[in-house]
Amino acid sequence: MKNTNDTLKWLNRDVSEEELLRLKKAEDFKTLEKIAFYSSQIKTPKINIEKSLDDLKIKTQNKTKKGKIVPFNFKHLYKYAAAIVILFTSTYFLFFNTTSTYKTKFAQTKNVYLPDDSEVVLNANSEISYAKKSWEENRNLTLSGEAFFKVKKGEKFTVNTEIGEVTVLGTQFNVKERGNYFEVKTYEGLVSVAYKDTLVKLPRGTIFKVINGVIDTKNTFDVNEKSWLQKESNFKSIPLRFVLEEIENQFDYKIETKNLDLDILYSGGFTHTDVNIALQSVTIPLQLSYKIDGKKITLFKYAQ
Repeated sequence: MKNTNDTLKWLNRDVSEEELLRLKKAEDFKTLEKIAFYSSQIKTPKINIEKSLDDLKIKTQNKTKKGKIVPFNFKHLYKYAAAIVILFTSTYFLFFNTTSTYKTKFAQTKNVYLPDDSEVVLNANSEISYAKKSWEENRNLTLSGEAFFKVKKGEKFTVNTEIGEVTVLGTQFNVKERGNYFEVKTYEGLVSVAYKDTLVKLPRGTIFKVINGVIDTKNTFDVNEKSWLQKESNFKSIPLRFVLEEIENQFDYKIETKNLDLDILYSGGFTHTDVNIALQSVTIPLQLSYKIDGKKITLFKYAQ
């Protein structure tokens, strides 16, 4: 009853007695009565408007001074950096890196034609590389191993190796650079060879050799003699170690030695068709024996 009377008092503030009687008879009166009651229980918070406005101004000024702080995400930085590196690397290889490289494996030879139609025949286990884009202005290449060159006449043609440099204008010659062995043979024309402070001109039929840093004074060879181009290797007073290395290159075997003097000089040759014949061509004159086990060859003296 108390709640109903309070509700009626609340409603009576704006409603006449006659209207109130009609309202009580209405079907929605009880619902209205409940709404009036619960609404009277709600307490409206008191707000100091002036103070609230002052607080808001202070907060706005502080944000303006400090600025918005955003945490730095290093993961995104790494992603962007990686993307930039990939972009520049791809651009370099597409537009700037025009180096051409040709390689041969053990027991393999390869013919390579350069942009000016000069021909290079690579011996086994050898490699050449050159800048294709600038070749016409700069006929310059790098050799590791052995190669025979048939150079078209034109601008200076240079072969660089780790030991020496060979320069020609147009000719046929052979360059060999393996470890501490450097050799240049001229088959046609004139070849210029630079080794340290030494500069020599090699006409047809002459040879320039450096073995273990020492220049060989024997400077002629027979241009009609068979060479590796005819699948045959020939040597004149060459230390055994370099002869055995050539057998490894031509037949893809690994050679081990037992108590042998690898600096003993060998003159002779071997064909590239049969490893046993090649080994016999080398071991018999030097009174040595050999044994083959899979892809491994062991050399030793007769007495062992």
